[in-house]
Amino acid sequence: MSTTTTPSVETTPKLPVNLTSTAVVKVKEIMGQQNPVPAGLRIGVVGGGCSGFSYSMSFENAPGVMDKVYTFEGLKVYVDATSAMYLNGCVVDFVETLEASGFKFENPNVKSTCGCGSSFSV
Repeated sequence: MSTTTTPSVETTPKLPVNLTSTAVVKVKEIMGQQNPVPAGLRIGVVGGGCSGFSYSMSFENAPGVMDKVYTFEGLKVYVDATSAMYLNGCVVDFVETLEASGFKFENPNVKSTCGCGSSFSV
């Protein structure tokens, strides 16, 4: 009698970026202060900075032709195909400390960051 095992197949696709609940709440709060209220948030990677790449976040009224649209707790997030490669597995959080507050990107693909902390290399 022989047994066979079936390899486990992941049925849910991995998202290129994830937002924590704290980040979603803060983005929605900021969006609510805009006039007109934007349709969603664009997260991307742009060339530049001390280490080669920087993160970008901006409000958008509609997705671009090549964008993937993800929804986090009712917040639409637009990511272009090129940025998705660099963001793969990235988690965006909003942190508040005594010194500062802001959005923090935790990206497993980053090999090094610059001293200012706003750019990275892969």
